[in-house]
Amino acid sequence: MSEAAADRAAADGAAPDDRTVDLSVVIPAYNEEERLGPSLDAVTAYLGAGAARFGEWEVVVADDGSTDGTAGLVTARRDPRVRLVTGDRNRGKGHALRLGVAATRGRRVLLTDADLAAPIEELERLDEAIGEDTAAAIGSRSVPGASIEHHQHRVRELLGHAGNVLIRRVAVPGIRDTQCGFKLFDGERARAAFAATRLNGWGIDVEVLQHFHRAGWPVAEVPVRWSHRPGSKVGPLDYGRVLAELARLRARSVRPADLFAAVLFLLMSVTLYSGRLFDPAHRYLPDSMQDQNQWEWFFTVVADSVAHPHNPLFTDLQNFPDGVNLMANTAMLGLSVPFAPLTLAFGPAVSLSVCMALGLAATAAAWYWLIVRRVTAHRGAAVVGASLAAFAPPMVSHANAHPNFVILFMVPLIVDRALRLCAGARVRRDGILLGLMAAYQVFLGEEPLLLAAIGMTLFAVAYGAARPDVARAAWRPLLKGLLTAGAVCLPIVAFPLYWQFTGPQSYGSVLHGDNAGNSPLALLAFAERSLFAGDAQSANALASNPTEQNAFYGWPLILVTFAITVRLWESALVKALAVTAAGAAFLSLGPRFRLPLTHTVYPGPWALLAHRPLFESVIESRVAMVCAPALGMLLALALARLSGARPRTLYGGLLAVSLALLPLVPAPLKAVDRAPVPAFIADGMWKPYLRDGESLVPVPLPDPGAAEALHWQTAAHLGFRLPGGYFNGPYGPDRVGIYGAVPRPTSSMLRDVRYTGVVPPIDETRRRQARQDFAHWHAGVLVLAPQQNDDRLREVLFRLVGREGKWTGGVWVWDLHGRS
Repeated sequence: MSEAAADRAAADGAAPDDRTVDLSVVIPAYNEEERLGPSLDAVTAYLGAGAARFGEWEVVVADDGSTDGTAGLVTARRDPRVRLVTGDRNRGKGHALRLGVAATRGRRVLLTDADLAAPIEELERLDEAIGEDTAAAIGSRSVPGASIEHHQHRVRELLGHAGNVLIRRVAVPGIRDTQCGFKLFDGERARAAFAATRLNGWGIDVEVLQHFHRAGWPVAEVPVRWSHRPGSKVGPLDYGRVLAELARLRARSVRPADLFAAVLFLLMSVTLYSGRLFDPAHRYLPDSMQDQNQWEWFFTVVADSVAHPHNPLFTDLQNFPDGVNLMANTAMLGLSVPFAPLTLAFGPAVSLSVCMALGLAATAAAWYWLIVRRVTAHRGAAVVGASLAAFAPPMVSHANAHPNFVILFMVPLIVDRALRLCAGARVRRDGILLGLMAAYQVFLGEEPLLLAAIGMTLFAVAYGAARPDVARAAWRPLLKGLLTAGAVCLPIVAFPLYWQFTGPQSYGSVLHGDNAGNSPLALLAFAERSLFAGDAQSANALASNPTEQNAFYGWPLILVTFAITVRLWESALVKALAVTAAGAAFLSLGPRFRLPLTHTVYPGPWALLAHRPLFESVIESRVAMVCAPALGMLLALALARLSGARPRTLYGGLLAVSLALLPLVPAPLKAVDRAPVPAFIADGMWKPYLRDGESLVPVPLPDPGAAEALHWQTAAHLGFRLPGGYFNGPYGPDRVGIYGAVPRPTSSMLRDVRYTGVVPPIDETRRRQARQDFAHWHAGVLVLAPQQNDDRLREVLFRLVGREGKWTGGVWVWDLHGRS
């Protein structure tokens, strides 16, 4: 049969001969003159002897443009039951199978390779497995009971195993061996599936099985005997081609609505960061205060440890000579390491800006994926819920300064994996994956992981109370999976955590005051960056600073979600989400809170956790961030329910949700022109002033309130060390965590002069103390840039050093080696 005739037959939905047979055997062939003849003999002899079982049969050889005698070998047999379909040229196994299956007439269709690597006698196993409840029975070399008599080369086996793992992840979950060329299908379904295929290569097996999976047609994986035959047509480059075909399959499988959601989230993130994103080296987010300088420094130091391998958990570039424990700070190694090439190529400002914009969009996409998978399949509802989860006012507030609280794409994946554990299907595998995910999240941010654990605990308790039957069935696999996860996670993070808590410059806990909780009013108010309702003065009165507006969901959203909860209360999921949101909001009030408009103070639930290990360093107002995904999921459920409502109910519900969300739409983050780096730093004029082991001392020393010197250091490619800085480190014999370096008399005096303009008396005692401090810092040069009260600072330095500084490169310089 010609290719054109086969295509016409497939289009007509009928075989070339209207007479139906019981079994069609399709053998794809390309230059198989030597191997095909014995295989045809074996197949026809076996089917002829088994006519009582297999009934009337046919063999269709699909010649993929062979250049040898393959086609002639088939036609020379002159057996009407052995037919030939040919392609005009070699296009690949997929094209050959599509031609061959289209030409079949069988109620069942068997695919087998020309070398009969799986003997035709194995058809009995497949025949026993297929039936009314099974649409396909596929031979497998990877399930119990399979036997391999002659193995492939070890490298090919390893590549095959790796490919099957990848295939299960991206295309056909649950099937361990898609590439064994021995498969039995229901005929009509096989013809429909192959007619829908587009791949011409080896990936067609995956494409067909994916079609069956999506159609809900059951597939049984059957162990078979298999033996590698010489003369295989699978070359080294074919593995790459299969990967490319998998990528095409994956791309085609993406729904337009899902692609739209991803693009929308990216556009939302780009809009939020638009003030900095398009010129990050010269723009600064003022509401980040000094955090942008700090995070760019983290990215630079980590990239340097990658480019010039050294300990990524410690550096003395800041807080010289004592140094900084990077694991005890938010260096975010899980992203700063993979982003190191971008940092090294384009600088930390570009790297951090791209990382935060992409990370925020990825977080929204991850919440969208979780909502579609676990809450509602309604794509529009999921977009709204995910948008609230990722772009809620607390997230926008942290978007100014804290990538570790913005880039949370691992949290939805961790939640989903924990829910899989509850199902009890693949506890070991899911436990291992959960452990790996948790370990990675540790290197993205430990505090967000702790907050996620709080949220999941609240949800589990609430859902268990609403559905005790589910809780009874789930607790054993969940516990087993969590133990497995711990066994996987702990060895990975053990040394980094040991270094964090016991290594150089480690500390016990960071104190944030007696009460860092939210005011109840903060839960009802609007955030500063609200496009339509924001007010900086009222928002900052309810938060410690612009980066810690951790609630601010607005009273309209609270009212709408309360109404949703009441209306859908019969749903256990709604109950659990409502309790999670309410519980997180209540915990965020801190160890005590005051009722608005009264002087009455009540103890808060956080008091039970405030002094516990790990919890004592948490800023408790951040617990309200847990509310964002819970509220987003409640909105998604409500919108999905509304989609099937009558018009009046639909329009009324959409109006209420719109009015609740409108005040939360964020304005782009504020951005200003960045102060230029002085030429003394940018042009390398500092180099003659420093000897090995010495530091450059900015005046006053960098601290959490003024850390521009960290930007100087990154601009100088970490060429010099700095005393002081902006980091978390230990203080005192109890090693209590503080922000910045341990104050020394001279650093405290210089800081006070800058902020007050008051010059203290400079006597010999102060000069002697200054010399001691300079020696402690290994100071080689003092650098005073133009700033507030710089004339008073010059006066102080003149009295301490005993000579006037030198104006050079846009700064005043005091060479401590005695040179003028």
